[in-house]
Amino acid sequence: MKVKVATKILEANDRIAAENRKIFDGAGVFVVNLMSGPGAGKTSLLERTLAAKGGLRVGVVEGDIAGSDDAERIEKYGAPVVQINTGGACHLDANMISDVLGDLPLDELDVLFIENVGNLVCPAEFKVGEDMKVMLLSVAEGHDKPLKYPLMFQESAALILNKIDLLPYTDVDVGKIRKDAQSLNPGLRIFEVSCRTGAGIDEWVAWLGREAEKS
Repeated sequence: MKVKVATKILEANDRIAAENRKIFDGAGVFVVNLMSGPGAGKTSLLERTLAAKGGLRVGVVEGDIAGSDDAERIEKYGAPVVQINTGGACHLDANMISDVLGDLPLDELDVLFIENVGNLVCPAEFKVGEDMKVMLLSVAEGHDKPLKYPLMFQESAALILNKIDLLPYTDVDVGKIRKDAQSLNPGLRIFEVSCRTGAGIDEWVAWLGREAEKS
């Protein structure tokens, strides 16, 4: 019974996600579903991306269980931002995104980031109408995460390894992360960045711009 109910929920979500995607495509906006565990640095990555975006017009949907701190951080960069508080749900779903589309100037955007709730499980299961999923992993989280949370890595077009400035202070094996992640998803693009120092950000933003142009 639980499997049947879960399947119905995902099917209903996928239908709304497809409707969202039509709206995004009609507006010509490239949509990135940004996922990670709590504290990996999603909002810091968005801040760095907004600072280095060049001519890209970027908007953000912030997803959190509660609070608006992240949206307030993004707002300082002049980007259109909408806050969604799930009230306890561990992920954003397509219906939540559908509800806020009218609050965003989609026709004026090139890229829309949807910063999902911090969680390495549920966000990978729910489409929201995105062009691609991108996963952020802090090196401080350890090198065991790809094999512990395979779906997240399988569903993502890119993996951003953040906090590489901490590598001298950890025993994390970045090579193992790369090997395990690409064994799950051979086409996975991997970036090593530090949102604290700015290392690797330009490469990530340049790639994002090229992907948006292709869409």
